[in-house]
Amino acid sequence: MKSLETIVSFLDRELNLKAFADDSHNGLQVENSGKISRVVAGVDASLAFFEEAARRKAQMVICHHGLSWGDSLKRISGLNYRRLKFLLDHDLALYACHLPLDAHPRLGNNAQIAKALGLRRLKPFGLYHGIPIGFCGSLPEAMPYTAFKSRVEQVVGNMVGTMDFGKRRVRTVAIVSGAAAAEIDEAGQKGIDVYISGEPKLLAYHLAQEYNINAIFAGHYATEVFGVKALARRLSSRFGLKTEFIDMGIRF
Repeated sequence: MKSLETIVSFLDRELNLKAFADDSHNGLQVENSGKISRVVAGVDASLAFFEEAARRKAQMVICHHGLSWGDSLKRISGLNYRRLKFLLDHDLALYACHLPLDAHPRLGNNAQIAKALGLRRLKPFGLYHGIPIGFCGSLPEAMPYTAFKSRVEQVVGNMVGTMDFGKRRVRTVAIVSGAAAAEIDEAGQKGIDVYISGEPKLLAYHLAQEYNINAIFAGHYATEVFGVKALARRLSSRFGLKTEFIDMGIRF
């Protein structure tokens, strides 16, 4: 059993929250009574996720996409009321970590995907409000693009679509998880062979075609399970807490 204050203080430092300008109000968004023995991690702060966390007797949930964005909680009514009431009724604390968890050099979504794909010589990539939140790197050696697409699908466990306008053999890769289709522009300018993100958008199609670059979109949700999983493992090793990731089965 650990205090909520101890866990939150550790997470705030580990994720370097103050370094990021973010629409999400990162950090502790909802308190509980103060004691934590079980933490569950998930991508989205949805009512279905909270219900599953309570069923598993958690005292704290960690989400990549929290509840408080800008003035989203300006009125505590409707769905805001239902979600907050459930958390309070079940003594569940909520911690949110959006861009800080995308950008983290070890625990982040993009670093974890890059590691799983075997990329080397990682460098920051994907500027957002002046701060890079993704990574680019190289495969140990060039490989057929068709084989690399299969590797991505195997690692992420999902595939929404691809835009195949680039080289047939690829080596350099850039990754920005989630809804970051526009960052293909930076990949094109830097001569990257393959750009990986979550959600495809029309503007990305034209950019991929005009830059002669390959793009792989493996799902917003699917590309953002990696960071919360790694963060849960970190809390377990640091504090001896019981932690687990709850997969809500979303495939887009």
